[in-house]
Amino acid sequence: MRKASRKLQIAAVILAMFAAMGISKVFSPHQALGWTGEKVDKTKKDKILKTLSPEQFKVTQKDGTEGAFRNSFWDHKEAGIYVDVVFGEPLFASFHKYESKTGWPSFTQPLVPQNIVTKIDNSFFSTRTEVRSAYSDSHLGHVFDDGPPPTGKRYCINSAALRFIPKDRLNEIDPITGQSYSEFVTLFAESSKGGDHRPQKGEDLAATKGAASGAKAPSQHSLQATALFAGGCFWCMQPPFDSLKGRGVIATKVGYAGGTSTNPTYEEVSRGGTGHLEVIEVTYDPNKISYKELLATFWQNVDPLDGQGQFCDKGSQYVSAIFALTPEQQTLAETSLSETGNQLRSQGKVATKILPKAKFVAAESYHQDYYIHHSLKYKFYRLNCGRDRRLKQLWKSPQK
Repeated sequence: MRKASRKLQIAAVILAMFAAMGISKVFSPHQALGWTGEKVDKTKKDKILKTLSPEQFKVTQKDGTEGAFRNSFWDHKEAGIYVDVVFGEPLFASFHKYESKTGWPSFTQPLVPQNIVTKIDNSFFSTRTEVRSAYSDSHLGHVFDDGPPPTGKRYCINSAALRFIPKDRLNEIDPITGQSYSEFVTLFAESSKGGDHRPQKGEDLAATKGAASGAKAPSQHSLQATALFAGGCFWCMQPPFDSLKGRGVIATKVGYAGGTSTNPTYEEVSRGGTGHLEVIEVTYDPNKISYKELLATFWQNVDPLDGQGQFCDKGSQYVSAIFALTPEQQTLAETSLSETGNQLRSQGKVATKILPKAKFVAAESYHQDYYIHHSLKYKFYRLNCGRDRRLKQLWKSPQK
């Protein structure tokens, strides 16, 4: 990464060439909580697009913007959820909606974060953060950092990109998608004191879903554990762990750990001298996937023999390491390190370290899910860094 400025300059030139050839980015779909969208079918999508109004098509497919105060939901106050107008992904909820006085529907956060992707938008001589739906790749609007607490975010969304499902109809089979949104009913269930159950920022929607089905939801602590790994460029460590989300990984986040500075920035860590390593934090359900399985994924995506960094990135901030956050993780990591050393003995000595528990500091939002939001730059960097060539040489099979 980095020495990256030079690489990304080259990547920018290549991106411009791709744009001139009409090659555009393709977003990878996320499996939504309780939403069973299958792989995008172009024929099906084309058929649905023909049913959209001219305004809906302009907004979602041509990145348009509808008129302020002249749209369906800017002053809409009914309880329910807002879904993607094309494929029906659940996107926002009425209890996160607020009056922003902008003339467009505004929300403090998404209902299901996995259904939202963001990208940098440099149109109209300014830099903004565009919001798109992850599955149908519809343009929704933009997100700004001027919203109310607790998130401080304002998701400014076009009404034309949304369809509204009232809370009283969440149990019904939706005629457009052929499925219900019943897993969200509990969010609107009236308590003995009245009102709706409004999940707070970061609340576990999986537990909410279990409660909706009548199952007893275990406590959050019994469902979640955290692992922390360093594998060089953190852009490249997120895809392999994200691929385990259907097997027990709940979330991933890239950042910094191991150093002394309390609020490190990307520029500071990249320059070296902070003591921090680029790391990935993996939140997982130990009832579904074991720490041992996470260790296996870690090893398959690093070069354990490189003590100077990882692949093209050199420096202490890029070395590979396992942060043992609990005594159990320490034991499992030591065993795994010994096994890996035996496996690679003929190729060299393992340089990966097992480090003690350290505070994780999340990296800037620009670096989260970089491989999704900046896919061409990511692929160019990864190829140029020789990561896959070396991994194939080490482990005798190509890595993703």
